[in-house]
Amino acid sequence: MRLTKGRALAVGGALAGLLAGGPAAYATLQGAEAGRGTPYSETRLYFGTERPDGGPAVTDEQFMDFIDRKVTPAFPEGLTLHQGVGQWRDSTGTIERERSYELTLLYPAGQADDRDVRIEAIRDAYEKEFAQDSVGRADDTARVDF
Repeated sequence: MRLTKGRALAVGGALAGLLAGGPAAYATLQGAEAGRGTPYSETRLYFGTERPDGGPAVTDEQFMDFIDRKVTPAFPEGLTLHQGVGQWRDSTGTIERERSYELTLLYPAGQADDRDVRIEAIRDAYEKEFAQDSVGRADDTARVDF
């Protein structure tokens, strides 16, 4: 997906307003929130498959190979992956649609700084390997109970 700053992206039927580009600030938990579970950080990454240079789209096999080589070693505890259709408005006002992936990562809130470095390495690697303008990122907090 050719995301640039300020473009909105719909993935898997859910509209996610996000800014893509440079390092994203992640939210921190505010005080001791009531409820079940442990404080965690949640990061969602949005990967497009069309190439801005007009080259062939990233295949499912190529994407899963990327997950195996770059994401799983950085997050061996687990991840969730959804395939969908992304949408954004290009600089001419045209709505562009493409096959995309939404990757959800959960990790203890206290590990956010270390995980941020890993996440940014994943984003950079995908952009370089598949000639992408950007990989979208959205961060939130959660209470998690496994």
